[in-house]
Amino acid sequence: MFDEAAMRALAKHFFDCVEKGDVDGLVACYAPDAEIWHNTDGLVQGPEDNRKGLQGMTKRISDRVYDERRVYVYPEGFTHQHVLRGTRTHDGARLALDACIVCRVKDGKITRLDEYFDSAQVAEFRKFA
Repeated sequence: MFDEAAMRALAKHFFDCVEKGDVDGLVACYAPDAEIWHNTDGLVQGPEDNRKGLQGMTKRISDRVYDERRVYVYPEGFTHQHVLRGTRTHDGARLALDACIVCRVKDGKITRLDEYFDSAQVAEFRKFA
């Protein structure tokens, strides 16, 4: 039976972890063999490679907030649309990144995550990386 509350809780916890800089908490949401894909590079990575990227991002971008969260849940997973806002630590620039994340979930763990970002906005987030 589909547990909508549990799916919503997983989605909330996942994105709350990024806001707080809790990369370990976020990675714990993944199944060990999870696949993470990004539209900006077309590559698939596993949880440990994703951990490295997120650790770098949390060092480069402070004051992270997932704004305008829209969450849609269904038995196979969830879709999360948002605007990630933050401050680039190198120069203090305020940034915004529109995104749509589609997650497949099995047994309470994310097995596949597809990230859709605006590539121009991603370039600003990665500037000075």
